Amino acid sequence: MHAPEADSRPVWVLEIGGSHVTAAGVLLDDRKVIQRQRHPLDPGLAADGIVNALAAAAKLLEPHPGDRWAVAMPGPFDYRTGVSLHAGVGKFDSLRGVDLRAALAHAIPAAPDAFTFVNDADSFLLGEWVDGAAKGAARCVAITLGTGIGSAWLADGSVVTTGPDVPPDGEVHFCTIDGVELEEVVSDRALIRAYRSLTGVDVDGMRGLATRARELDAAAQSVIDTAFGALGVLLTDWLTRFKAEVVVFGGSMTGAWDLIEPALALTLPARPVSDTEHAALLGAAWAAAHPTAAVY
Repeated sequence: MHAPEADSRPVWVLEIGGSHVTAAGVLLDDRKVIQRQRHPLDPGLAADGIVNALAAAAKLLEPHPGDRWAVAMPGPFDYRTGVSLHAGVGKFDSLRGVDLRAALAHAIPAAPDAFTFVNDADSFLLGEWVDGAAKGAARCVAITLGTGIGSAWLADGSVVTTGPDVPPDGEVHFCTIDGVELEEVVSDRALIRAYRSLTGVDVDGMRGLATRARELDAAAQSVIDTAFGALGVLLTDWLTRFKAEVVVFGGSMTGAWDLIEPALALTLPARPVSDTEHAALLGAAWAAAHPTAAVY
């Protein structure tokens, strides 16, 4: 199937990452991102400081009254109400319990009902489905490989977060491998720990590990093969259950795709995406214009 024709109204988007906020406009009829501006964001600020930083980025877009807004936000977050659930995750903890919908509406200003909140991984996958590496797929999946592991699942253009064919809440990081939490097997900290146990040497996460593997460091290659081989087995099970046609990968670790892909050994098309931010902006805007795309 193909993604249906999009709404022609522009949507303003705030894409919030662990240390940045990107503000942009999206013209859905052209699948075009405009006025894209990336700003640093300290996730350790007090709630007012974070809200003010987001509002300042939004105001630079010079929105008009009545414009729609989409906010792509990492969890834990109540996307339906716009209330943050962050606590003990090391980032945005000050936002816990804050009604971000009301706070942004007041600070920008905009109407509270102009805001749609979307999970960041869901936004990424929606963007790739609308006009990217998963374009038009009936069933597709996104996996993000960065500090941790994120995931999103899409069937007929709608995000899936429940049911027997997806992990709990659609979040693969809730899964375990041989009784061990996934992110204790595949994450920067897990890779650093595994390499140290073999060599006694610390590396700069996946970036440093990849450099050593490309220099024919056998220990580095072994750590990558073991971690991503285990991830591949886990993903194959879920991708098969979900009947996925394609899986897209984003996140900083995809810079080592030449090393990761062989270790994953997936049997369906697996496509790395370099500009996940563009996809997330497009996908969040799509969700704002198509309420059934991401229902939480």
